[in-house]
Amino acid sequence: MARNRAADFAQRREIIIENAVRLFATAGFLGVSVADLAKACKTSKSLIYHYFDSKEDILFEAMDSHVRTLWDAASGIIAMDVSPDHKLRTLTHAMMHLYAGAASRHKVLVNELYHLPRARREVIIGRQSRLVQAVADIFSLLQPEFRSKPELAKPAAMVYFGMINWTHTWYDPAGPASTDAVADLVVDMVLNGVRGAQLGPRRP
Repeated sequence: MARNRAADFAQRREIIIENAVRLFATAGFLGVSVADLAKACKTSKSLIYHYFDSKEDILFEAMDSHVRTLWDAASGIIAMDVSPDHKLRTLTHAMMHLYAGAASRHKVLVNELYHLPRARREVIIGRQSRLVQAVADIFSLLQPEFRSKPELAKPAAMVYFGMINWTHTWYDPAGPASTDAVADLVVDMVLNGVRGAQLGPRRP
């Protein structure tokens, strides 16, 4: 008969993930061994392997849980019956707060993705693509020209994420600019840029 999992199994896995994320964010995935992780968790390597089959499994769980958290927040906002302006602003505030509250996880997601096996990497990329498409759909509502040029809506959404995905490299939540102030700045810049975008051919 298979042994029942301990009542705190999920909690212990999460402790391992949190310690791993902190180490990966500081030293990189390749710079951290299972022995390093065991030391940070004040446990043994064998116990780490009791909860995860490999270091790659820990990396995947850290990334997947982070991206699922982002999508859970985004999907609720996307479903709101409000103007596209309001959706974009609410979404940006939510993303910025999640990024600021999980800076190490986001750093690992951005920097360490290609250390995952291809199949698992594609799972993460697929989840990210849903977020990008959701923003592209909002942009198509903000700028009607995107409807006739849908091939440009996704690049515009990628530019938006380029503005916020790297805030972990410079933004200090304890600094003089609040998370909400930065989110509003991003939205104002994006709204003015998207609405003012000329998607037709340019004359020299």
